[in-house]
Amino acid sequence: MPSPVGELLRRWRTSRGKSQLELSVDAEVSTRHISFIENGRSAPSREMLLVLASALDIPLRERNTLLLTAGYAPAYRETSLESPELAHVRAAIDCILQQSEPNGAVVVDRAWRVVQMNAAAQRILTSFIADPTVLAELGGDIALALFDERGLRRSIVNFEEVAGAWITRLHREAAAQGADGPATGLVARLLAYPGVPARWREPDPTEQAALLIPVHLRRGALEVRLFTTITTLGTPLDVTLDELRIESYYPADDATARWLRGDGAS
Repeated sequence: MPSPVGELLRRWRTSRGKSQLELSVDAEVSTRHISFIENGRSAPSREMLLVLASALDIPLRERNTLLLTAGYAPAYRETSLESPELAHVRAAIDCILQQSEPNGAVVVDRAWRVVQMNAAAQRILTSFIADPTVLAELGGDIALALFDERGLRRSIVNFEEVAGAWITRLHREAAAQGADGPATGLVARLLAYPGVPARWREPDPTEQAALLIPVHLRRGALEVRLFTTITTLGTPLDVTLDELRIESYYPADDATARWLRGDGAS
C-alpha cells in the first residue's frame, strides 16, 4: 500500500510528466528504488527525498512538505523579509527598484501579491486605474488588478493578449506548485471574471510562456506601450526568497520612454 510520502512523490513525478525511468536517470537512482518508495515498500531517507525533489524541480516550500510528510524536519527555512537576517536582501531589493527608475518595477510573492514597488510603478498604476485603492481591495494582487474592471482591465487595449499570457504563466505555476499552491486558486478566480475565453480553462502544454509580454495601455488621452519581464533572486535556500519575483515594465516606444522620464505627454 502506498505511503503518504510515496503517494506525494508519485503525484509530483506525474505532474512533471516523468516516468519512473526518466526520474531514475535524472536523479541517478534506480527505478526499482523509486518504485519501492512510491508503493510504500521502502522508506526513503531524508537525503534521498532531497535528491528526488531536486530532480523534479519541486519548489522549496513543497520540498519541506515532502520532508514533513516522511517525518523529517524541513530543510529550508522561511524567514520574514522584515527580519534582521534579511536586511542585506531588503537593501538589494531597494537598490534594484531605485536603479530601475524611471521604469516601473514591482516585487511580488508567489501569490502575485505586491510586496514593494518603485515610484515609476506607482505612477503607472495611478495613471491607468481610476481608483488606486482598488489594488488594496484586491489584496494587493497584481493579477487580479489586471482582470478586474475596477483595476487595469479597462485600460489594457490588448487585454486578451496580456491576460492570455498571464493565464498560461499561472497554469504552469499551478503545475509547478502542486494543487495546494496559490496559483491554482488564483487561476480559478481569474477564470471566473466575465468575458474570459473558455479555451483558457485548460492548460495548453504546447504553448510556451512568453518571455516578454507587450502591454498597450490607454486611458483618456494618455497612451503608453510597455513590455514586462520577470526576474527571480537566483537560487536562494530560503522559502521566502525563493518565492519573490520582480516584474519590470520597460518602454516599447520613444513616446512611452519620454512619459516615463516625465519629459511630456505620451
